Amino acid sequence: MSSLRYDVVIIGGGIVGMATAMALTSRRRLSLIVLEAEDRLAAHQSGHNSGVIHSGLYYRPGSLRARTCVEGREAIFRFCQEHGIAHERCGKLVVAIRQSELPALEELERRGQANGLQGLRRLGPEEIQEYEPHVLGIAGLFVPETGIVDFTQVTYAFADLVSKAGGKIQTGAQVQGFHGKADGLLLETTSGEVGCRYLINCSGLQSDRIARMCGVEPQLRIIPFRGEYYELVPERRFLVRSLIYPVPDPNFPFLGVHFTRMIHGGVEAGPNAVLAFKREGYRRWSFSSSDAREMVSYGGFWRMAWRYRKAGIGEFYRSLSKRAFVKELQRLIPELGLDDVRRAGAGVRAQAVEPTGHLADDFRIVEAERMIHVLNAPSPAATASISIGWAIAELASNRFDLP
Repeated sequence: MSSLRYDVVIIGGGIVGMATAMALTSRRRLSLIVLEAEDRLAAHQSGHNSGVIHSGLYYRPGSLRARTCVEGREAIFRFCQEHGIAHERCGKLVVAIRQSELPALEELERRGQANGLQGLRRLGPEEIQEYEPHVLGIAGLFVPETGIVDFTQVTYAFADLVSKAGGKIQTGAQVQGFHGKADGLLLETTSGEVGCRYLINCSGLQSDRIARMCGVEPQLRIIPFRGEYYELVPERRFLVRSLIYPVPDPNFPFLGVHFTRMIHGGVEAGPNAVLAFKREGYRRWSFSSSDAREMVSYGGFWRMAWRYRKAGIGEFYRSLSKRAFVKELQRLIPELGLDDVRRAGAGVRAQAVEPTGHLADDFRIVEAERMIHVLNAPSPAATASISIGWAIAELASNRFDLP
């Protein structure tokens, strides 16, 4: 390619990449292309999740996750309303079943209040059953600002606006090489070379690899965790009215298996969080020798594995045993039976792990010459996507010489 064709290339056609493209094309007249490796948008994390619009309850006050989740939640609700996308602000119930969980429940309420959540309500055992008649708990927290939506549908709605604003979206364009030039950047893809002045990396599960390809050391490694779901059989869906969550284990960085009534019908149960040996492997025995080799050669992986060894063994056991998985669900709904659920889909979460073995607990966005890299954007990134997109667009406007 003899000349630079685009002002901006965005790598990654998930919800964060499309939200960023939407933000940029809505405020500036620039040439922009989104490169997506797969043959469709939202092929990975954006399309394999619970579909929950998170309230901002869990996240450390003042963190980027907390701020963008609260802002993005309301932005998603408005966007869905304006564009006719099915959604519901249904609220969710967080349930404590042991006395030992009460301090963590109180901390959640404190965080929610610090993050500006409205209408939080503490519940006793009888009040819990006013919301969810089949749930047994000693205390609960009702969070009215939580909702549900199909994030794949949202991603495609973002893409439609990008296209209407003059942006281009290219699927089947996996980035395989990078060359810096005096006046910009040149990317080698499976669909040919693409030149640009500036690059934004929103590639999710591949974000650290893309950064390294571009000469940026991210100081972390993406470790994949597979989240497996069951679904309630149709005749037992009455057991769940809305969203039911346990009090999360403060020593384990995931929310625990929970029940989610989906926007298009049905009730999902899950996900667990099982170490995966393939970054884009959705089956239990999916394996990539290159992904596994890269993972086990990273010192931070072994430190993380040791730190969470007990929880990790439990997650793996529940992955292998339906009975063990259902037993965990029965903590919330005791009358749930083994035959009341059947296996459903799975997702893979891109979790950034630092060299110390700690899991990065906030979104991580790194700047470099002519580049912005989104290196850690796990949940609630889908909820926060519009807010994240605007933040990246603002950063790009300040950092890049855009038209």
